[in-house]
Amino acid sequence: MGAGYDDLWGIGELAARAGVTVKTVRFYSVRGLLPETSRSAGGHRRYGSDALDRLRLIRSLRMLGLSVPEVRRVLDDEDAASGVGDVLEGAVALRLRELGSEMRTLRWREAALRLVQESTPEDRADRLQLIGDLSVPPSTAPLVRFWRGWLPPRMPRRSVDAFLDIAVPQPPEDPAPGQVLAFARLTALTLDPCPGTAQPQPEAHRAAGARGAAVLYAGLAEAYELAGVQLRRGRGPRPGEALDCFVDAYTSAYGVLDSPRFRRGLARQLAVDPRIDRYWELVAEVVTGPGRRPEPTPGTAHDWLLSALAVQTGAPPPTSV
Repeated sequence: MGAGYDDLWGIGELAARAGVTVKTVRFYSVRGLLPETSRSAGGHRRYGSDALDRLRLIRSLRMLGLSVPEVRRVLDDEDAASGVGDVLEGAVALRLRELGSEMRTLRWREAALRLVQESTPEDRADRLQLIGDLSVPPSTAPLVRFWRGWLPPRMPRRSVDAFLDIAVPQPPEDPAPGQVLAFARLTALTLDPCPGTAQPQPEAHRAAGARGAAVLYAGLAEAYELAGVQLRRGRGPRPGEALDCFVDAYTSAYGVLDSPRFRRGLARQLAVDPRIDRYWELVAEVVTGPGRRPEPTPGTAHDWLLSALAVQTGAPPPTSV
């Protein structure tokens, strides 16, 4: 239904019907989102009744968080004879992704604030330092760089990427304060310089070479999965399929046959290889939410397999170095 003379509305009446201010109507008019139908003899803007639906659409789009340029593109698509709403669909999808990122950042910030709030006065300064070194949400880049320095040089990229997928934990979407602290400590651990001039490397890296290392890590991933099944069942280290798969990873990488003698030598070698148990302890804290049973990590699986090898060969149990 029209209003005013010539069935047109003035800016004030349009604003009142739409439930917005005159300033808002003028803002969208000046930017070309809300075209006026004509001008009065005194130069005042006049709008047709269809402007009300358009103004309500603009208000809805702005409420969804779309920017003025995005609103313009949506309106242009609506105005086009062939408009099918693709622009609106794309704008909404983009805004949802942006909101997801914003909410994730807020959840990490909230958990970090709770961590500080729950800290004792003695711990507070240290924890503030730790979380101050994190981006929010945190990046896994320091962890990736750490492993690229640990893995054998010239190891095939596909093999490296496959290992990183299981070795580098993703920051939880909705972390608890303890998970924030664990990820901060994990990041700090990977950024700390190694003693000496180079990061210590397992003997297996030198013995297997780049090609053999790819075979080794593929086999280890399978062995860790089998050991994880045993760990979830609460079973202690023992010979069996998981250990055989573990040893097979090394024989395949070295190009040798399995034998009791090889297993005894492997047990001695692995007992003195560099270990990064603290890394895996922190990974377990990152991936395990409050009230949940800790999930096996490659580190805990590796330790279980080393102990199983020691049980079988009579070698001393491995210790962290």
